[in-house]
Amino acid sequence: MHPVTNFADSTSGIGALGVSGQALLIQLVTFGLAYLVLRRFAFQPILKVLRERRETIEKGVLLGEEMQKERAELDKKVTAQLHKARAEADGIVAEAQDTARATVREAEDKARGKADGIVKDAEARAAQEVKRARKALETELVGLISDATEAIIDEKVDAKKDAALIDKALAGQRA
Repeated sequence: MHPVTNFADSTSGIGALGVSGQALLIQLVTFGLAYLVLRRFAFQPILKVLRERRETIEKGVLLGEEMQKERAELDKKVTAQLHKARAEADGIVAEAQDTARATVREAEDKARGKADGIVKDAEARAAQEVKRARKALETELVGLISDATEAIIDEKVDAKKDAALIDKALAGQRA
């Protein structure tokens, strides 16, 4: 027989704990083999998947940060475009108001011109009416004078005599 030390029988050391040395050795070898097999076929792929996942998460975080930067830049551009559009709109509104004022002034000037034309037309018509009325009055006055002359001198006066008498009467009044 071999001089195998039986740790289980001994009252000191590991045997006092109730652990067999041979069983411990077998368990250590089994654990080592299980560790190597798990390391090769389980831990490596698991660590690879974890590494890839961590890289994917880091890429996602970097992409998120880049997107936030781009969004901030885009917000700045949008704000600048809005200010530019607002300024252009204000310019267009101001230009439209100026155009409207000019149109109103132009319409007022045309209206004044038409009103002035209407007034001049009315004045010309009034002057013609006054001339016509004077002519009618003069004709009527000549007729009345002719009738009065006939009544005063008791004879019929023809147009030549009548005109001569009127001129004589008018000359006497002017003097």
